[in-house]
Amino acid sequence: MRRPYDLPSLTALACFEAAARKASFKEAAREMNVTPAAVSHQIKALETDLGCSLFVRRSRGVELTEKGAFLFLAIRRGFESISDTVTQIRDRRETVDVTIRTTTAVSSLWLTPKISAFWKIYPAITVSQITSDIPGVSGPCDLSIHYGDPDENGVENSILFRDHIVALGTPTFAAQHRISGVEDLLKVPLIHMSNEENGWTTWTDWLQSLGCAPPKGRGFYVNNYMIALQAAQDDVGAVLGWDGLVKSMMEAGRLVPLVPQSVPSPVPFHMTIHAKATAQSRLFADWLVRAT
Repeated sequence: MRRPYDLPSLTALACFEAAARKASFKEAAREMNVTPAAVSHQIKALETDLGCSLFVRRSRGVELTEKGAFLFLAIRRGFESISDTVTQIRDRRETVDVTIRTTTAVSSLWLTPKISAFWKIYPAITVSQITSDIPGVSGPCDLSIHYGDPDENGVENSILFRDHIVALGTPTFAAQHRISGVEDLLKVPLIHMSNEENGWTTWTDWLQSLGCAPPKGRGFYVNNYMIALQAAQDDVGAVLGWDGLVKSMMEAGRLVPLVPQSVPSPVPFHMTIHAKATAQSRLFADWLVRAT
């Protein structure tokens, strides 16, 4: 029977995560209450399944290879998401007045501060967030926030904001690469969103809108916008920023425009009000539109 997810053994992934985090098969075995040989066996099986080495074995421990580091980042993000969800399920009140679904970027950068402001006015209304970065994933919720053109087929939507897209990096990155104009961005390291299903403007789109050729510099690819922003803050490369979404980062100086040019976002961020939305959800939706 075909498995619903293209995943190796979950036991092997758990052993790999522990060994990567501890940088030691022995410490991972102690944490998981198994023998080091058992951990080594699971990781060897995982490497065979993936067809690559995940660790460089040293006399005093192990180090991740490039592919190992890439896998560890993905597993850690997944485990953290599962852990957060389990915590929410354990601690969540039985009655939730408003359930809103959005991406981790919109939640972290824009929505959560809005909810904090809402609670100061309506402290008795409980708001629950469901975050997902997988396009097309849906589930029971009252409201959802999307980046794209609203669906006009009998669906109730409200436009929240439409950004300008700017090239961002740290002041250190700008100085190091001597960036003074758009042409300079063609050869510097750039951070790309590798998940094309989200419809976000790419570096090639952005540069072509300004009459430039596609970039030729080194690329760093991620499928999560929060990781892209963190990589930019770590001087890995320049990143495209939606100025309304990343406003707080820009105001704090963690990321700054590298060139004065910007491109209007081709689509807005909008909110969908689902058919079974509660009265409290509609109150929250109306407030959110006014507060934006």
